[in-house]
Amino acid sequence: MSERASLTKNQTKVLARLEAAAGPLSAYTLLDQLRAEGFRAPLQVYRALDGLIDAGLVHRLESMNAFVACCGSHDHGHRTIAFAICDKCGHVSEFSDEEIGHRLETWIGSTGFRASKAVIEFRGTCANCAAS
Repeated sequence: MSERASLTKNQTKVLARLEAAAGPLSAYTLLDQLRAEGFRAPLQVYRALDGLIDAGLVHRLESMNAFVACCGSHDHGHRTIAFAICDKCGHVSEFSDEEIGHRLETWIGSTGFRASKAVIEFRGTCANCAAS
């Protein structure tokens, strides 16, 4: 069964809103946008987001406390994901590289630390904004 087939009604609505968004959305922005569809409490949004994150369909941008739909260009098995976030337009690009992820896990593991995931965020200016 596909990941999407097992989504709840609320998860489907939240995912659709994130996929249509031009940039990252906070949970409270999602709540505001989904009120007309029956969302009344932040807990409804957070539960949906938790399930979507667990399914590998959504990512949380730690530095912004916001969420983006997964671009689907990487294997969900990767534990190291990087994001390039444009400070001007808010565009987010997602990257994952198995070799770099393995090297980082080896490096952090050599310290005795046991990482469960890694999220790397680059902040700056995207190519489109830099050209204008």
